[in-house]
Amino acid sequence: MTEIDGQAGGHRAPKKGLVIVNTGNGKGKTTAALGIVLRAWGRGMRVCVIQFLKNEHARYGEIRAAEKLGIEWLSTGDGWTWTSKDPAATRSRALAAWATAQAKIAGGNYNIVVLDEFTYLLHYGWLDTAEVLAWLAEHKPAMLHVIITGRYAPPALIEFADLVTEMHEVKHPFSQQGIRAQAGIEF
Repeated sequence: MTEIDGQAGGHRAPKKGLVIVNTGNGKGKTTAALGIVLRAWGRGMRVCVIQFLKNEHARYGEIRAAEKLGIEWLSTGDGWTWTSKDPAATRSRALAAWATAQAKIAGGNYNIVVLDEFTYLLHYGWLDTAEVLAWLAEHKPAMLHVIITGRYAPPALIEFADLVTEMHEVKHPFSQQGIRAQAGIEF
């Protein structure tokens, strides 16, 4: 069921909680999600961010900002999958994070839940895409916005989502110029 609010093209347009996907090989997927997080926080909305692969002990700038703003933030990973010393443990942590995400989504306490790097769980086959989408269809509250980020979004997720943006790398400071990641820009 959707809520009616606002005008679009001279008629009342439906409102609903969106499923938003930021995918592609370019930089900016998480950054775009965080732009929505900041906008929502400014509107007094309740927000939760769950990072599936980034190290749980990382102190990136966005995590520091979230703490200062009182935004709930959970980093659950042990680092990137391609640098993991124990891929089975990385997978186990990611699946535990999905269980946490399910509780946060179904609990009805948030306006926005961000599932950062969640597409990797689907891409690597750690979770079945059809099962995840069926779960979201059944359990996501009607007005909850869910933002999913990461490369390799499966076609079924793209079809299911209400808004999909693909980030395409045109030029990158490291790969083309050898410029290292910089505080405040990449982390």
